[in-house]
Amino acid sequence: MDVRTGVLGCGLRVGIADHAHQPGAGSRIVAVCDPDPARAEAAAQRYGDGVRTTSTLDELLECGLDAVFVVSPDHLHEEHAIRCLEAGLAVYLEKPLAITAEGCDRVLTAAQQHGGKLYVGHNMRHMPVVRTMRDLIESGAIGRVTSIWCRHFVGHGGDFYFKDWHADRSKSTGLLLQKGAHDIDVLHWLAGGYSRRVNAMGALTVYGGITDRNEHETYKTGHDWDEYEQNWPPLSQTGLNPVVDVEDLSMVNLQLDNGVLATYQQCHYTPDYWRNYTVIGTEGRLENFGDGSGAVVKVWNRRHRGYAPDGDQVVEVERASGGHGGADPRIVAEFLDFVRADISTVTSPIAAREAVATGCAATESLRNGGKPVDVKAPDAALLDYFEHPHASAS
Repeated sequence: MDVRTGVLGCGLRVGIADHAHQPGAGSRIVAVCDPDPARAEAAAQRYGDGVRTTSTLDELLECGLDAVFVVSPDHLHEEHAIRCLEAGLAVYLEKPLAITAEGCDRVLTAAQQHGGKLYVGHNMRHMPVVRTMRDLIESGAIGRVTSIWCRHFVGHGGDFYFKDWHADRSKSTGLLLQKGAHDIDVLHWLAGGYSRRVNAMGALTVYGGITDRNEHETYKTGHDWDEYEQNWPPLSQTGLNPVVDVEDLSMVNLQLDNGVLATYQQCHYTPDYWRNYTVIGTEGRLENFGDGSGAVVKVWNRRHRGYAPDGDQVVEVERASGGHGGADPRIVAEFLDFVRADISTVTSPIAAREAVATGCAATESLRNGGKPVDVKAPDAALLDYFEHPHASAS
C-alpha cells in the first residue's frame, strides 16, 4: 500500500516532494497545504487529480496521512514539525531543523516523547561530490583529517536570499545558519566530529546600501536564472526585501570535539556559484573543483616542490540526474525507506541539531565582535534516543 504523504508549504522546496509521488509504487502525495490558495493549487496540479488542497495545518492533519514533507519557511519549522510529530506522522523536515538550538531541542524532544520518525533534509550528504570526498577520506587517501576549509561562493545571493524572508534575521537568525547549515553539517561529517567552540566575523557589506526595496515582503517560489544574469554588478540589484539585516559576507573558525580545526567562508555577491572544500590530513589533502556535473576531486598525497595542478589522483564525480546533483531523489528514497522500516540513515537529527547550534553560536560571535562562543552539546537523553550519526553511514 502506498505511503499517504502530504506537503506543508508550497514554495521553493515543494519540488522535493515530487520524488515521493509514485502512485502504485509505494508512495503518493494526497494533500498539500499553503496559506496562499494559488500556491496550494499549483502544487496540487503537480500531482494530478484527487490531491486535496488545504490552507491550514489543522486541515492537513485531517487528511489521513502517514507522512509529511515540512518545507515551510525556516521560522515555522519548529512549530510545524512538533504538531506533525504529535499527530503521529513521519516527518521529513527541510533543513535547518529550527532557527535556534533551543528550538531544535524542542523538536527532538517531541520526537522522543511521541516515538515519532523524524528525518531532516540535509541532502548534501547525498550529493555525489560530498560522497566522493567522504569515500576518499574513509579509504585513508589523506590519512587522519586534521583540518577542513570551505569557501561558499553564493553567486545568486542578491537575486534570492535578499529578496524575501531570508534577509530578515527574525525569520532566519542569519545566513551563517540558514545557508551555512548545509556546509557546517558537511564539515562535521567529513571531519567525524562536532564543533564545540567558534569565533566569527562578518558584515552587511553590499546589500544594506541598496535602497530599492519592495514595499511588502514577497515569497520567492523559484530560481529565474535568466533574470539573475541581468542583475550585475551586485549594487544594481532592485526590489530587495523590506527588511535586510543579515550579513552578506561572513567567515567562522570552528574547533571540533575531536581536535579538527575548520573554517567556513560565505559571500553572497560573487560572480560564480559553487562550493570549494579543502580537506587536509596527516598524509595528504584533497580538494573539489566544481560541485555539480563535471566536477572532480583531486588528491595530493606525495611530496612536490611546488604546486602540482593535476594532483596525484583525480577522481571524477558521478553524474546523476535530479536536483542538487542527484541528491534530492536519493534523500527522498531514503526517507520513504525510513518510513516503511526502522533503517539507519545517512542523515541524522542529532547532526542537524549540531549544525544549527554551531550556526547560531557563530552568528552570536559575529554580532559580538568575534568573541569566541562555546557550542552546547545536546542533552544525553536525546543522544540516547537518536542513533549516533557517525555510526549510521559508510
